[in-house]
Amino acid sequence: MMSQKIKNLLVKNVVTIVFVLLCIFGIIASEQPLPFIVKELITRIGRNSFLVLSLIIPVIAGMGLNFGITIGAMAAQIVMIFAISYGATGFSGLILCIILSTPLAALFGYITGRVLNKTIGQEMITSMIMGFFANGLYQLLFLFLVGTMLPIGNENFLIPGGVGIVNTIDLKDNVMYAVDSVWTIKLPYFLGIFGVLGAIGTGYMANKHKKSENKILRSRLYFYLGLCLSTIVFAVVIQSTVNLYKNFEIPMVTFAFIAIIGAFNILIFKTKMGHDFRTVGQDKHIAHVSGINVEKRRILSIMISTILAAWGQIIFLQNLGTLNTYGSHVQISTFAIAALLIGGASVSKATVGQALLGVILFHTLFIVSPMAGKNLFGNAQVGEYFRTFIAYGVIGLSLGLHAWKTFKAQQQKDKVDII
Repeated sequence: MMSQKIKNLLVKNVVTIVFVLLCIFGIIASEQPLPFIVKELITRIGRNSFLVLSLIIPVIAGMGLNFGITIGAMAAQIVMIFAISYGATGFSGLILCIILSTPLAALFGYITGRVLNKTIGQEMITSMIMGFFANGLYQLLFLFLVGTMLPIGNENFLIPGGVGIVNTIDLKDNVMYAVDSVWTIKLPYFLGIFGVLGAIGTGYMANKHKKSENKILRSRLYFYLGLCLSTIVFAVVIQSTVNLYKNFEIPMVTFAFIAIIGAFNILIFKTKMGHDFRTVGQDKHIAHVSGINVEKRRILSIMISTILAAWGQIIFLQNLGTLNTYGSHVQISTFAIAALLIGGASVSKATVGQALLGVILFHTLFIVSPMAGKNLFGNAQVGEYFRTFIAYGVIGLSLGLHAWKTFKAQQQKDKVDII
């Protein structure tokens, strides 16, 4: 019985386990110093987590993996280009971009949701094609309309000739690090605060459920409590002995935004709206019979995802410091979805923990793969090819497994009906 449970656990988390092993192997093969990897990973977690977390609600609502977050990223970039050209700078300028991008992303999300309601069962491929279509309109806007029909505040943004936006916009003098630099603290203090707060919260929950018959829940809570206490010890050790980690700066406001969106994704499913999303995702017919407006809830899930993706893209770009007008948004859905799946999520189920774990594993592999490829094969480009292959391969594998599980479930249902 126990061996069967372990087998089921391994099968269920095979993708995550494989990536943990790949990351360990990549770290060893790359021969890069651990402080460098940790510093890069912290930067990438702050940069990319928001985008990955924007995918969760549509998954629970039965919409699958929302490739349409690319459209939310386009909404963010449209607003950023115009706002920055007219002088938006610093934290206030970034907040202005967030405010202005919200209604535009909501409109794009509403249109996307309406289209996806016409293609029930094919939402993922439809959202992907809509992203390609929207990209064509986006390029029309910035290659032909800006400078002719639409004015721009800064003529330096225009291609020589006065029509169209330049390929790359430097954000250094306006919104670069506008969020990241508001408040930073050293890594040991961050770990200490995180460990203490986590230990208090987990200890409270463990005490609350100490008489619970759910042994798995209690074991998980005690594991989390031990992890938090270990984090506190680790923070003390770093502060006392490891000089290389002492100067790592953690952007607290950026991580606060990630914590808020993570809490939002958890708490929304404790509300009436969240229960509606879950019911629609489990069975649309039962949801309809229960009095839930299925189409409206599906549209709303896409609207929320698109708005969060727009905010996530703004956070991503302020950290990156460069806005590639025609390329910054292109791959975000692919990489965000790959990260979510690597964390153990599926087409029909996703959690905040899986999203954050996926970001850590996916970007660890991104950091170490070029040097690992160079050391193993004499060519760093091999590592680049490998991580791109991984991104698409994980998505393809997940979709294949989803189709296989659906087919098996239907077969089982047909057998029961015959009996």
